[in-house]
Amino acid sequence: MIDATAALRGLRPPDWEWSFAVDGALALDRHELWDEPERPPGPALSQSPRLKALGTSATVPRMSRPVAPRQARRSRRRQLERERRRRRLALLTVLVLVAGVVVLLSAFGGSGRSPQSDAPSSGLLLPAGPPSPEIVADIGSLHIQLPISQSRVTAIGYQGGTDGALAVHPLGTQANQGLLKRVLRAIVGGSSGHPHWYQLPGGVGPPTSALDVGAPGGTDVYSPVDGTVVGISPVVLNGRTYGSTLDIQPTGAPSLVVSVAHIRVDPSLAVGSAVTAGGSKLGAVVDFSHAEKQALARYTNDVGNHVVVEVHPSATLQIQ
Repeated sequence: MIDATAALRGLRPPDWEWSFAVDGALALDRHELWDEPERPPGPALSQSPRLKALGTSATVPRMSRPVAPRQARRSRRRQLERERRRRRLALLTVLVLVAGVVVLLSAFGGSGRSPQSDAPSSGLLLPAGPPSPEIVADIGSLHIQLPISQSRVTAIGYQGGTDGALAVHPLGTQANQGLLKRVLRAIVGGSSGHPHWYQLPGGVGPPTSALDVGAPGGTDVYSPVDGTVVGISPVVLNGRTYGSTLDIQPTGAPSLVVSVAHIRVDPSLAVGSAVTAGGSKLGAVVDFSHAEKQALARYTNDVGNHVVVEVHPSATLQIQ
């Protein structure tokens, strides 16, 4: 049996025996010569003395001075102020656009509903009672009270009255005024309370010489002033009678006459009867929807029936 472990063989070859200084040098022997490679001919360079010689220095712009802390704060404040002005301008533009849309809708939109029949429901047939004392207009020392119960009023408007009617001063706020008037009222102030009223077209007198108080047909009408009945005359249109006009001479202003029209006069009244503001029933609202197209219907949900109140100089009317 042969022992295979007797002869050992090394796995690493013996170290090389060479000199780094001699065997590893790449120096050429003395007898070998180095041939310098030939360079290809290049473009000839001009040697003219007019050419500018190469400079040894260059000029650069001066560095800006460092900003002082105080100036930096001022610059920052100015920038913030500009930003705030831009934001204010943007907000103002949005508000103007919104106001313009609202004014256009209020001026041309109307109530947005088609007029409905003005026949009163079973609930409206019940008497509403006299109105709470509320002054809606005045002329000098004469105060005109609301002639219809607040619960039955559909809208209040002013328009030109008949010949000789005097302009009255409306109380409250005009609901359909233009954009310029709204802006002016917001700047300088003005009346912003109740009631809200509408400026209506039509008529021959001043634009606020006829007060229209809307209410369904058949609604009770009460005296707008204290005074004495001085006239009752029928209202005739196209040969048909549509209620009456009742004239009252105010106790506190005998030089004036207050006319209440579009009513069916209460049979208990006659010329010479005394009436009290908000307490004496004059009659009921007449349905005028078959006689004419009523301007107040644009701002109500019905055909626009209403009672008309005008103020005239007493010299233009005679007791009938």
